[in-house]
Amino acid sequence: MRIIFMGTPDFSVPVLEALVAAGHEIAAVYSQPPRPAGRGKKERPSPVQARAEAMGLAVRHPVSLRDDAALAEFRALNADIAVVVAYGLILPQAILDAPTRGCLNIHASLLPRWRGAAPIHRAIMAGDPSTGVCIMQMEAGLDTGPVLMRAETEIGSEETTAELHDRLSEMGAGLIVQALEQLDALTPDPQPDIGVTYAQKIDKAEARIDWARSAVDIDRQIRGLSTFPGAWTEIAGQRVKLLASLLASGAGNPGEVLDDTLTIACGDGAISLLRLQRAGKGAQDAETFLRGCPVPKGTQL
Repeated sequence: MRIIFMGTPDFSVPVLEALVAAGHEIAAVYSQPPRPAGRGKKERPSPVQARAEAMGLAVRHPVSLRDDAALAEFRALNADIAVVVAYGLILPQAILDAPTRGCLNIHASLLPRWRGAAPIHRAIMAGDPSTGVCIMQMEAGLDTGPVLMRAETEIGSEETTAELHDRLSEMGAGLIVQALEQLDALTPDPQPDIGVTYAQKIDKAEARIDWARSAVDIDRQIRGLSTFPGAWTEIAGQRVKLLASLLASGAGNPGEVLDDTLTIACGDGAISLLRLQRAGKGAQDAETFLRGCPVPKGTQL
């Protein structure tokens, strides 16, 4: 098929690679424009742009798709279909209608649960036992289109958003290749009105740990926000990101350090901190962290 690919972050890269490997013709790649990054604030291309250019593919990054010139360029590609995954712009109806077979979206949840911007984070933070990937026929609403294919996977009890992100990306890459192979035989399944939830964009204000909450909730918060933006607490007056944790036995005042291996009392239960990161430092396991920043038993976080 002649495909327009539309994606921006790391999550989208395996999908682009899978489409090329499957022999599809990529008419053009659309991605968000380069953004200032790093200490020098030099413009950095998105992961999709960088990978596409390395593969010799033409890349476009319009600021908007709503003007006549952008629409004309899109239509002139004469694509059979567009594949969209974490692109970052709302597609107007004229764009959705331009490819002969419309636009397919890869969404990292079991729709209609977790429509919106942060489905992977929200699934872990809510304690969902499973999640998955849907191939959806796009329409004007936010992730409201009928589902063509879906695949489900369990969420591991210690799995972080970063780990689940990578698994779902690979699942999506495999599923879209299957969907394109079977496209004529697939029946669009309208999403039910029951069970709709929205995965609001993560606000950094959600990242600070409130040790009065239950250990279960805090563990989900730590895993759900790892590695970005990273749940955090203050240790010895420094903000420290908590990147991995495990439910543990123990009790004490909320925020009390219960032993010499970073077991922390919560409002109900306790957790062990497994991986931490101080500002300006790399991530460290708990043992390494404690060698450089001792946290004695009895310390109150």
